[in-house]
Amino acid sequence: MSDMDRPTDGGPAGPNDGGNKHAHDRPNDPAAGTPVDEGARGADHVQALASRPPSAEARGRERRTELTVAASFGVTMLSGFALLALYALGGNPQLEGVLLALCLGALGVGIVIWAHDLMPVTILEEPRKRLGSDPTLVASFTDSLQDEAGFSRRTLLVRMLLGAFAGLGAALAVPVLSLGPAPGETLYRTPWRQGSRVVGTNGEPVRADSLPVGGVLTVFPEGHAGSADAQTLLVRVQPQLLELGPEASGWAPSGYVAYSKLCTHAGCPVGLYRAGTHQLVCPCHQSTFDVLRGAVPTAGPAARALPQLPIALQPDGTFVALGDFPEPVGPSFWNMGV
Repeated sequence: MSDMDRPTDGGPAGPNDGGNKHAHDRPNDPAAGTPVDEGARGADHVQALASRPPSAEARGRERRTELTVAASFGVTMLSGFALLALYALGGNPQLEGVLLALCLGALGVGIVIWAHDLMPVTILEEPRKRLGSDPTLVASFTDSLQDEAGFSRRTLLVRMLLGAFAGLGAALAVPVLSLGPAPGETLYRTPWRQGSRVVGTNGEPVRADSLPVGGVLTVFPEGHAGSADAQTLLVRVQPQLLELGPEASGWAPSGYVAYSKLCTHAGCPVGLYRAGTHQLVCPCHQSTFDVLRGAVPTAGPAARALPQLPIALQPDGTFVALGDFPEPVGPSFWNMGV
């Protein structure tokens, strides 16, 4: 009979008696098979790590890191406001580029260092044998959320971060200010006014007898010769050929009709006139407008007629405007209301 088969303590022999004997000799040894509360042991491990005070060296290193991050945010704030001040004083493209690079670069450096060195990244492992959360672990996890050392307790860095965002906002204001003033009503008006005399490029009044039938002439309001948005084409056709509405017919005395020279597609000057077909043609994209029917587009990408300028023929043979164009000239825009 072998030792494994020999009865022990008067009991029946069994193959595991030797192992059980060692288990009774070491009742608290987890390796010996004694049941252990793994959740409780994990909770103790987490609490021990959470309550372990940082060393003096770690505290010093953390403080230096905080100052580095604060300095980065300070550079962002100062460079942003410096950029705005430089722009207000007249600007310098080279210095503005350097300040913008400092503003954005320092902000990125500060955020990266904060996230890498000051936010908690400790990875804890613990055995888990059963479902459910131990109350001690739940309390420890809640405390870690409430006592998050990477952001909420760092008052200095939070304030410096807010200052950095203020500096970044100042830097971003520069391109917004570079857009210039809002156009306001300037898109709806031109220098043409009621009573404005019609003059040529030389500033002299245009006389009716200087324009033959089939002729075309670029004209402006007196005092605004060369104005880009006021340039107008004065065309003479046979009066009986015009097919205009009742109001527009009164704006074309004796067959003299005036249209804006700015193409309603892209704003190019409509500089070509086909007298045989009574068509104005834009050389940029070949938009074509019918002079006899109110300069409505007949070909090309333009979708809106050239605005007609109301004019009147004076007894001395010159022309005056009866007012501004009834609608915006040039390319259409989203809120023009036409």
